[in-house]
Amino acid sequence: MKEFWIQLGIGTLVVGGLFAFLWQQGYLNRVATYVKETRDELKKCAWPSREELWQTTVLVSLVFAGIGVFTVGIDLLVSTFVKSLL
Repeated sequence: MKEFWIQLGIGTLVVGGLFAFLWQQGYLNRVATYVKETRDELKKCAWPSREELWQTTVLVSLVFAGIGVFTVGIDLLVSTFVKSLL
C-alpha cells in the first residue's frame, strides 16, 4: 500500500511539474486561445437542421447500399464468366 502512495505522489509531482512548465512557457494560453477561436468559428457555420441531417443520412445509406449491390452483382457476373472459361 505504501508503494501505491509513493507512485501516486511521484505521478502528481510529474504532472504538476509539467503543468507548471507549460504554463510558464505560455503553451496553456495558446491552447486556450486556439479553443476560443475554434468555438467562435464554429458558431459562424451553418449547421443542418435535424430533418436535413436525417434526409442526407438516408440518401448516403441508400447510395452505399446501391454501390454494394452493384459490386456484388458485377463480382458474381465476372466470377461466373471466369468459371465458365475454366
